[in-house]
Amino acid sequence: MSVPTQVVEDVVIKFAGDSGDGMQLTGSQFTNNTALIGNDLSTFPDFPAEIRAPQGTVPGVSGYQLHFSSHRVFTPGDVCDVLVAMNAAALKVNLKSLKPGGMIIANTDGFDTKNLRLSNYPEGVNPLEDGSLTGYELYKLDITKLTREALKEVQLGTKEKDRAKNMFVLGFLYWLYNRELANTINFLEEKFGKRAEILEANTKALKAGYHYGETVEAFTTRYKVEKAKLPPGKYRGITGNTALAYGLIAAAEKSGLSLFLGTYPITPASDILHELSRYKNFGIRTFQAEDEIAGITAAIGASYGGSLGVTTTSGPGMALKTEAMGLALMLEIPLVIINIQRGGPSTGLPTKTEQSDLLQAYYGRNGESPMPVVSASTPSDCFDAVYEAVRIAVQHMTPVILLSDGYIANGAEPWRFPKSSDLQPIPVHFKTGLNEGEENFLPYLRDEKLVRPWAVPGTPGLEHRIGGLEKEDITGNVSYDPENHQHMVKTREAKVDKVADDIPLQTLDSGPANGDVLVLGWGSTYGSIKSAVMELQAQGKAVAHAHLRHLRPFPKNLGDLLKNYKQVLIPEINNGQLIKIIRDKYLIDAKGYNKIKGTPITRSELVSAISQLL
Repeated sequence: MSVPTQVVEDVVIKFAGDSGDGMQLTGSQFTNNTALIGNDLSTFPDFPAEIRAPQGTVPGVSGYQLHFSSHRVFTPGDVCDVLVAMNAAALKVNLKSLKPGGMIIANTDGFDTKNLRLSNYPEGVNPLEDGSLTGYELYKLDITKLTREALKEVQLGTKEKDRAKNMFVLGFLYWLYNRELANTINFLEEKFGKRAEILEANTKALKAGYHYGETVEAFTTRYKVEKAKLPPGKYRGITGNTALAYGLIAAAEKSGLSLFLGTYPITPASDILHELSRYKNFGIRTFQAEDEIAGITAAIGASYGGSLGVTTTSGPGMALKTEAMGLALMLEIPLVIINIQRGGPSTGLPTKTEQSDLLQAYYGRNGESPMPVVSASTPSDCFDAVYEAVRIAVQHMTPVILLSDGYIANGAEPWRFPKSSDLQPIPVHFKTGLNEGEENFLPYLRDEKLVRPWAVPGTPGLEHRIGGLEKEDITGNVSYDPENHQHMVKTREAKVDKVADDIPLQTLDSGPANGDVLVLGWGSTYGSIKSAVMELQAQGKAVAHAHLRHLRPFPKNLGDLLKNYKQVLIPEINNGQLIKIIRDKYLIDAKGYNKIKGTPITRSELVSAISQLL
């Protein structure tokens, strides 16, 4: 008997289980499948900080949330329509995010006495049996048993067979949402092509899950989400860190510079190193250093030698790199410092998101040491943001800090990738010799932008001294003169301020040019702000949204823009950092909305906060 199909506009699914249950892989494969059929989507992976958290416990729960739709989406969703719970701990952690009447697909094997005890349910309490889930659409599947049955002919041990149960779940959800299996089968063939038994087990489990949906009578409806109406072009799903890697490659090609990444692995930035190391064919060199300091100083050396020097890290690594960042600033050479922010302080919350390092980017070095700061807003926006960071660095001879965060880095969305001809050129000018009338090279003689020349070591006649000691104006000689020091401090600041002449004016993302509330955001709050503001605009509210890419210096018209609204609200995933800078610079009584829980701000939270201001 065929099962009727219901067309729905959008769906939010949360895959959750033990950190060894393969939920990240399951979610990413469902995401890839979703992108191929043309839905718009947004994802939010959520995993433990421990490499191998205690099995079956609440701290060991790994999750992957996916929002897919036939129209534009900007967040992974406030609440879930479907929760896949592979064990009791996964249900306990994620039930609060499931909407009333939502669907629960529970693996009954994960709700035995041991799992219930490990997840701290009271003795004798099983939520699948005690009626506490009456308000939800509960489906109990013994996924472990069904997977073992499907693989009874496969020559693997029970432990290895059980690792395929995530493919059983994936196959069943492909059936439930009218999907094809081909792209995941291709993925499995590429991943396990040389391990026949593993490939057979995963492929059989995937197909068994799909056919289970066809044969079981409990499910009376299948669902379908139509293709989204996105602007025409070629799309691919992309995570923030992958987009950063591609943006760096593109910027290196467009500037004619060889790319050198000097870095030290740290969550959640390590994927940039992994991705860039695959592209040696573009002349890219990646160096995994012995520590954070060696990583950045190697990148500084590469920049001094005429390459595009880049270093990547997160908050704790930024703290270690600060002295070297000051060196790059004193030398006035280009350097891109990418900070994928996470919860702090200290080691903090390594796998949880936070906009925790804006003040560190502004002030977190000794002495007066201003640097341009650029921020990415979404996974796909990382490409454009890092491209802009490179442009500023090489054209203004300055280190530039790019801020992303764990939410953007690991999240995914469709990306309409550009053609090379669509990308703005990044012209770079090296000084190749003494100009007519010059007797000696003057390394700190500046142009109208206060930018000094970039001279590659070994160029005849351009020998000059470098180092961290204060420079004499124009000559670059070491100077302890107090008047010169003040002049150089002011000059370096003025050079960064002049970047404002070379960046776009601030525009509104949406809303009226004058109104009651302007919601001013930066970074990963983009999606939730956009969704909340659009909801209130649909109700006729005079609410606007502006989102900052350039955080230092600000666009030249930002102050005037802020004055066009009765109130300004600044949502941040921190304790209030941008708001301090805005209040200080523009003397406006901006209001803050702050959340510091390692999770993104939701649309509904912002709707409530904006409504209170109104």
